[in-house]
Amino acid sequence: MAFYKGIFNLMRSQESMIGNSAALASALDQLSHLASINRPILIMGDRGTGKELAAERLHFLSPRWDAPLLKVNCAAMADSLLESELFGHEAGAFTGATRMQRGRFERADGGTLFLDELATMSVRVQEKLLRLVEYGEFERLGGQQTLSVDVRVIAASNVDLRQLAADKGFREDLLDRLSFDVVHLPPLRYRVEDISELAQHFAIQMSAELGWDLFAGFTAAAMNTLEQHTWPGNIRELKNVVERSVYRWSDPGQPVDTIVLDPFQSPFTEREASPTPSAQAPASHEPIQTVDFAQRIDDIEKGLLQEALRDNQHNQRRTAAALGLSYDQLRGLVRKHQLTGRRRKRE
Repeated sequence: MAFYKGIFNLMRSQESMIGNSAALASALDQLSHLASINRPILIMGDRGTGKELAAERLHFLSPRWDAPLLKVNCAAMADSLLESELFGHEAGAFTGATRMQRGRFERADGGTLFLDELATMSVRVQEKLLRLVEYGEFERLGGQQTLSVDVRVIAASNVDLRQLAADKGFREDLLDRLSFDVVHLPPLRYRVEDISELAQHFAIQMSAELGWDLFAGFTAAAMNTLEQHTWPGNIRELKNVVERSVYRWSDPGQPVDTIVLDPFQSPFTEREASPTPSAQAPASHEPIQTVDFAQRIDDIEKGLLQEALRDNQHNQRRTAAALGLSYDQLRGLVRKHQLTGRRRKRE
């Protein structure tokens, strides 16, 4: 029975990591090679890239496949609770601890423990984890007896742990012990050629859940929308978008033509009436730059005078005639703008 359970779980893991891209193939090949090596492995990848599935692949392809695979999300627990959950506690270790409880490491003995969101683990818990990874020993919370276990640790993070260690937020010695090798899972934007196959897979599953006889596929425009999206949430986001789009599609007999990328987008946003001019808010909150209109006119006037004087060799009578001004008007403007030039003899 354990054999068939292991094979089923391995098939589930492989089925979920769908695609033929070179980036995915490289990661899967690395996981397969590392599975048989009894060393801690660190899995790095953006949210939604399948870090848990990668851990399952490492476990079910390893000699430990028929032993427990336990998973802990370090970000989901407070510091004190995480320590108790991992290492267990004795009765009376803290308020409410009425009986002894075995931790995840004890329960995973002989198998694998997957620690997700490793970067959120406190330095105090990191110290206990370091000793366990190094020597296989620990004490329950509130206990004195040293216990020994044989557990393979697989950890995962979407945070740069080396930078975190450089900033003193993560123990460098623990990072060294956990990173016998590091598997980098590719984000979906590097696996564009896998999007079509993944989308079809998720759509067929959703169609079956909705009771449809078959899934008619996606139109070329719909598939183009899927392939052009950047997918910051990766596989998890793609799965949600495909399932949502199939669910909202009203005609099971026709290919899905509408992709609902953002369920928060209101259908009424573009229909709202434009506010009246008096009610419109300024388009920008940046300071309004004012213009000294009188000064601008004076500058233009001065420039025209200077140009006309040059063209007429600074002969003011000819300049006045060229500008259509009287001699006295020109003289007044010259004094206003303090223009100096060669004096000409009166003609």
